[in-house]
Amino acid sequence: TNVTGSARFKKLIMNEQMEAALDIARQQVQSGAQIIDVNMDEAMLDSEAAMTEFINLISSEPDISRVPVMIDSSKWSVIEAGLKCLQGKGVVNSISLKEGEGPFLEQARTILKYGAAVIVMAFDEQGQAETADEKLHICSRAYQLLTEQVGFLPQDIIFDPNVFAIATGIEEHNDYAVAFIEATRRIKQELPGVMISGGVSNVSFSFRGNNPVREAIHSVFLYHAIRAGMDMGIVNAGQLSIYEQLDPELKKRVEDVVLNRRADATDRLLELAESTRFDSQEASDGPPEWRQLPLGERISHSLVRGITEFIDIDIEQARLAADHPLEVIEGPLMAGMQHVGDLFGEGQMFLPQVVKSARVMKQAVAILTPYIEARKAGSSVVQSTRKVLLATVKGDVHDIGKNIVGVILRCNNIEVIDLGVMVTAETIIERAKSESVDIIGLSGLITPSLDEMCHVASEMNRLKMDLPLLIGGATTSRVHTAVKIAPHYALETIWVKNASQAVGVAQSLLSAQDRPGYAKKMASEYQQVRERYKKRDRRSPMVSLKQARRNAAPVNWQTERPCPPRVTGIQTLGDIDLSTLVNYIDWTPFFRTWELTGRYPDILTDEVVGTQACELFDDAKAMLRSIIDESWLEAKAVFGFWPAQASGDDVILYQDEGCREELDRLHFLRQQKSKNNGKPNFCLADYIAPESTGLTDYIGGFCVTTGLGCEERARAFEAEHDDYSSILLKALADRLAEALAEYLHQQIRLRYWGYQPDETLDNARLIREAYSGIRPAPGYPACPDHTEKDTLFSLLDATEHTGVSLTESFAMWPASSVSGYYLAHPDSQYFVLGKIADDQVKDYAQRKGMTEKVIRRWLAPNIDSD
Repeated sequence: TNVTGSARFKKLIMNEQMEAALDIARQQVQSGAQIIDVNMDEAMLDSEAAMTEFINLISSEPDISRVPVMIDSSKWSVIEAGLKCLQGKGVVNSISLKEGEGPFLEQARTILKYGAAVIVMAFDEQGQAETADEKLHICSRAYQLLTEQVGFLPQDIIFDPNVFAIATGIEEHNDYAVAFIEATRRIKQELPGVMISGGVSNVSFSFRGNNPVREAIHSVFLYHAIRAGMDMGIVNAGQLSIYEQLDPELKKRVEDVVLNRRADATDRLLELAESTRFDSQEASDGPPEWRQLPLGERISHSLVRGITEFIDIDIEQARLAADHPLEVIEGPLMAGMQHVGDLFGEGQMFLPQVVKSARVMKQAVAILTPYIEARKAGSSVVQSTRKVLLATVKGDVHDIGKNIVGVILRCNNIEVIDLGVMVTAETIIERAKSESVDIIGLSGLITPSLDEMCHVASEMNRLKMDLPLLIGGATTSRVHTAVKIAPHYALETIWVKNASQAVGVAQSLLSAQDRPGYAKKMASEYQQVRERYKKRDRRSPMVSLKQARRNAAPVNWQTERPCPPRVTGIQTLGDIDLSTLVNYIDWTPFFRTWELTGRYPDILTDEVVGTQACELFDDAKAMLRSIIDESWLEAKAVFGFWPAQASGDDVILYQDEGCREELDRLHFLRQQKSKNNGKPNFCLADYIAPESTGLTDYIGGFCVTTGLGCEERARAFEAEHDDYSSILLKALADRLAEALAEYLHQQIRLRYWGYQPDETLDNARLIREAYSGIRPAPGYPACPDHTEKDTLFSLLDATEHTGVSLTESFAMWPASSVSGYYLAHPDSQYFVLGKIADDQVKDYAQRKGMTEKVIRRWLAPNIDSD
């Protein structure tokens, strides 16, 4: 959460969208962040006020504030502003002696007063320390000042003795790694209790672009630095090899460089790096070198690298050498997949690689299946006593995340029974019993799925089932699972945040030895979550609906005249050229689907995931060409505009401009959080001219899909044991659907509505939404009621025109579909509704003609009550 490092976070902070910015912190913690770094250093920002508000928000969120917060700023006033409102023990980043002892002591005393730990750089008035003696001298001086004059406990001091790049060609740099390691050893010996941290990636900077060498340097450096006493470091988990498994010659030459053991160490490492590139390129003539390995190692290599080219040859050879074909599965294949699972767990393999490995495994098993059946020795899958049932709950159609979890579990010798999407509680329970599964896993993306998960848990409890229940999906969370779902079921109900965590949770629950202790631990943690939730303070008080409406977004309708659309009625677009959409794709969410974190295009050169991101991107572009050239998918769109006026928080739609006969109504919700600094309580209806103005305004609606044909093609891939291509296709279909929504919105502004006919924006600015007007979607933050899709689909006759239908929970099918509204007012903006009070719930139920009980079900995540 750093305005200097995240364009998205900066935009939200600059637009005073603190609630949305808070979601970034929550997502980071859910993704495994161990410290939340907060930096508000921006010239056009009141940094002290922004730091204060954001830290206060974090402090009231149990699922964020469970990790320490690092106050990060180059301005001392901003650091102190953060410290004044920081709860618990945080970390200040950072102080040093570069300006002398006076400022250093003053800042240190303030940090101590607020109870924080401190990072101290090995930097004094003479500059950054380079030699071990200099590092020790500066750290000893700082240690003495902090402990004797300020009163710091040694364990609250974190020294960073400076990691510099080695093997740069400059002789003076050759000893930098040795200096850090030696300084670390001496600091830990002479300054007991302190901690040592360092930026590990710096040490290999001279070899950027050659990941195998960088990985080896990191591993060797850490091997020696940790033994010298290094406690923590900023390190690329994806660029760590196992020290003991490094190529012997590579390890020797890297160790010569890291430990500066010979004068020509750098030249020798450069020679090796340039001559081999360590499997980065295979010889163009003849079989690759790894084909000379023993059979078991070849199979393992194919699995780890996701290579299918030779698997049929190797599996046939292994089958002929085995007494029984099942031995090939239970022997080299499972050994190879266990290695894959270990590497994934250690952060040395990334999700796309693991899914490719699973593809190799499935194809190998398919080769052996006829022989196994002929011997009447069992089924075509690995015989395992461990089974997990996975299902996307009733009404929900999204399954990419669930499918990825299934692949990861299978890689760890866990049989997975995947029931698909829109699965009822009855079916889930019946299949769990008939298949004698060990665990049930529920997935869902849309908010109504949360309620359905509660229903499944209740049914399992009513039937006295004794299976652990796993919860996953984009709308789920640890707090929601603990507070809303777990109380419905007497046994373990565990939230799994992503595929990376799934294996560890499943293995703990599948082990007769580990399950009792793990269950007890999780029950205790979830009870604490529930207690904190009940005791939580409001981030800010709520106001009545009446007060909130008085504080509506101010719009001067005397000067802001609505622009009539250039076309009327319902418009359809068919046979949309998919190649048109490629330039509108936002690739960043595509990489997130595969749990590769970073913003496109920077992710392609990222030190941690860059190599894997490039490989995945190449695969995606190749499949995209096939999608376009071979017409795998069909794209359709429908949109329309209606004369409209706001009536309170509703928007009335009319048959035509000259007739005030009501066609239908759209129902919107208003923020009820108490605002300060003159900020309004937003509602989408604020941006439609009220009846009282006498003006005729307009609102648009749309539905687009690129999912037609996707499911059939994905099933064909799965029939060929190619989960990787199936998941890749679905992810690309989702991106194309969003691209179509972006493209159509541009055409609306330029041509069909024409309220911004001179707009000229490139794709980057389109993704940043640097245009006038918005397209909010029912079910999303500004209008979270999914039931409003029913009205939108009826107005557009969307199913007839596009083939997109709604499930009983108002999810769209095909899943690669997008729908929403068009608002043209130049002041219109996206916002997060947040919590609403009971008075608005009752008012909304009355406006919609629905019972309060039904409304509470659909809006449960937004209602401010327990």
